[in-house]
Amino acid sequence: MITEESIINRQARVGVIGMGYVGLPLVHAFCDNGFEVLGFDIDPAKVERLNRGESYIKHIPSETIAGLVASGRFSATTDYAQIGQADAILICVPTPLTKTRDPDLSFVECTARSIAEHLREGQLIVLESTTYPGTTDEVLQPILETSGLECGADFYLAYSPEREDPGNPKYSARNIPKVVGGTNDTSCKLAAMLYDQVVVSVVTVSSTREAEAVKMFENIYRSVNIALVNELKIVFEKMDIDVWEVLEAAYTKPFGWHPFYPGPGLGGHCIPIDPFYLSWKARQYDTPTRFIELAGEINSTMPARVADKVMRSLNRRGKPLKGSKVLVLGAAYKPNVDDIRESPSLKILELLEREGAVIGYHDPHIPAFPDLRDSHLRLESVKLDEQTLREQDCVVIVTDHSAYDYEWIVEHADLIVDTRNATAHITSRPGKIVKA
Repeated sequence: MITEESIINRQARVGVIGMGYVGLPLVHAFCDNGFEVLGFDIDPAKVERLNRGESYIKHIPSETIAGLVASGRFSATTDYAQIGQADAILICVPTPLTKTRDPDLSFVECTARSIAEHLREGQLIVLESTTYPGTTDEVLQPILETSGLECGADFYLAYSPEREDPGNPKYSARNIPKVVGGTNDTSCKLAAMLYDQVVVSVVTVSSTREAEAVKMFENIYRSVNIALVNELKIVFEKMDIDVWEVLEAAYTKPFGWHPFYPGPGLGGHCIPIDPFYLSWKARQYDTPTRFIELAGEINSTMPARVADKVMRSLNRRGKPLKGSKVLVLGAAYKPNVDDIRESPSLKILELLEREGAVIGYHDPHIPAFPDLRDSHLRLESVKLDEQTLREQDCVVIVTDHSAYDYEWIVEHADLIVDTRNATAHITSRPGKIVKA
């Protein structure tokens, strides 16, 4: 049974469900602060690697995982029957969209059913997966109560949105404030106390719905502002105005600004998905979210604009897209990470392939595409050398990894379509570079 005393004395055992980009950093944070942690995942290959002390996430070194395992404070399992051994259970499973852009809570629901089978009195359950306001109360709680236990009386339930930024060297799970909302005062208090042992600060809100709404707002804020600069890019391009130069100058204003930049489309698990979660929920209240949906639509069209730019750039050189060799640089959704989830590179490659291009990619962090349920692509990263670049009819910079030598790439490639302004400093070969 979890209590304030067991938390403070590090006697409470923590279970983390989902050993991915959110769950694994949590494991690290709790273990480093003296808690015993049991990790759960449905992928036996991941579990085996973790128990061998190996990491499959680039910014979490294998040495770190090996140290946690050797300390005896961490082990991983696929056996959900062991959930009863944990005093606090943190749920960090995916919340994707369906093909019709409706929320897909199947992972949350399946996890809740697994917990309910082994739920015991005195446990604390915290959902961290990004979702619409009401999920904890309306979806998670009823499933957990099929155990015969009552929320608030027999077990405790809270929501605390993940705020991970994979690959960010400045911010990790431990120095990002944690928002917590509970189904009742005791649930909120216990969850806040638990997180307070491992993070820099905890911000409590009045309910799980407010906590869920915080995460929605954070990512919709980014989605809307990115859509704004993407739309400005389209307008300014028609006017023969360099949007990157405009933004660089505008951001010198010392107040009233926060930098956002255009790109080939949104990636990662949050920003491309969260606006549609809130829009779906808002329809249940007969409330339109035109502004949010418009931002999502603008951002969703950007990969197609990049593919169109590639086609037009080749046409100007007398080459059709069909049969042309096109190399995409960067498969990850953002620089210097090995996370391919919702990456615009996938959509761009699929669009180019559909039009008959001979596609390939290079990414120093992603040697091969993993199995993705929404993509048929099964590609391996090609070797990036002078010969490879010279063989391409077009090279498309989609992810601006710091490992790339852009001067060298431009020197050896015949045509560059740059979606990230990565070649801004190169002025010696203007005819080779097309901004997109």
